[in-house]
Amino acid sequence: MKKIPLKKLKEIDRILFFVPLLLTITGILTIFSATRPAFEPSHPPFYIRQSIWLVISLFAMVAMFVFDYRWLQRLSYYLYGIGLFLLLLTIFEGYIGMGAQRWLKIGPIRFQPSEVFRIILIVALSNYLQSKRSPIDGITFGASLLLFGALPFGLLFKQPDLGTAIMLFIISASLILIYGVKRKILLTTLALVLLLSPLSGKLVWHSLKPYQKNRLIAFVQPERDPFKIGYQIEQSKITIGSGRFLGKGYLKGTQGPLRFLPEKHTDFVFSVFAEEWGFLGSVFVLILYLVLVVRGFETAYIAKDSFSTLLATGISLMFLLYVFINIGMTMGLMPVVGVPLPFFSYGGTALVSNFMAVGLLINIRMRRYRLFY
Repeated sequence: MKKIPLKKLKEIDRILFFVPLLLTITGILTIFSATRPAFEPSHPPFYIRQSIWLVISLFAMVAMFVFDYRWLQRLSYYLYGIGLFLLLLTIFEGYIGMGAQRWLKIGPIRFQPSEVFRIILIVALSNYLQSKRSPIDGITFGASLLLFGALPFGLLFKQPDLGTAIMLFIISASLILIYGVKRKILLTTLALVLLLSPLSGKLVWHSLKPYQKNRLIAFVQPERDPFKIGYQIEQSKITIGSGRFLGKGYLKGTQGPLRFLPEKHTDFVFSVFAEEWGFLGSVFVLILYLVLVVRGFETAYIAKDSFSTLLATGISLMFLLYVFINIGMTMGLMPVVGVPLPFFSYGGTALVSNFMAVGLLINIRMRRYRLFY
């Protein structure tokens, strides 16, 4: 486990370092605006907490690129086992909040294991795939889908955390397909999925919680929304639309502080930003995310081995999917599944894990040449 010489730290990729930092600072400012008291100081200081988590996240990011990433590869299966254990422990001993059992408490600290597990899953799956010949055969395909797709999906679905479960399954399946699957295996799988989709759809529907069913109903048929779940989506669209082209201005938005928009500092923080900065500001933020994702895929392209290529691809896919789904939710183009916006939404564990992921991307870029070994 070798550290990078101090003189080499100047070769840190500045784009990967500063773009997430700029997004997070913008997110903290938006969280402050969204939770500022309109009539009475009743909100906790979310922006102060997020600022503290930012400092912790920066240390976590540095830890991820100071040491050779190959040590993470060697420990990947052990880390994966620990991650699965924490997910299982959360089901039985987790802290319940907002109707879900997704958090563990260690003293005064509360964290969400599924957020860190995202990174562990990508690392372990990348290590597993790189050890197999491409295109992979049916046994490897089935084993990888079961161990790195279905098993985490089941544990997360039980919490319930349907949004994260779906996202991780998509990431796992995408990495497997990118690595390569024999055509016969792929066609057979697609045929089985099509044949079994009606039955599996009914099973999934009956296993959903009532609030999850209402979210889907609100998305497909808002007029049939029996518990007014669609109110969240409608208020989000109103909030975004009220920003128009240039926005109302910072600290001049009303939907967040006046509490018209629920979850304004977490899953729907982008709506508050769009109200204050308008279409122009929203495009700027989307460009920052695009730069981050493109840089991530470029890192995968120039990586020196198959493990780091898969790792960078998985991380980039993760950021792309989370941004796409979250902003789609706020605009009413996707059902509400509880997916936060990376670096922007309030949440300490999510912020730390996202910066750890960026640290791995920086690590891969810095060590793409053998002079670092």
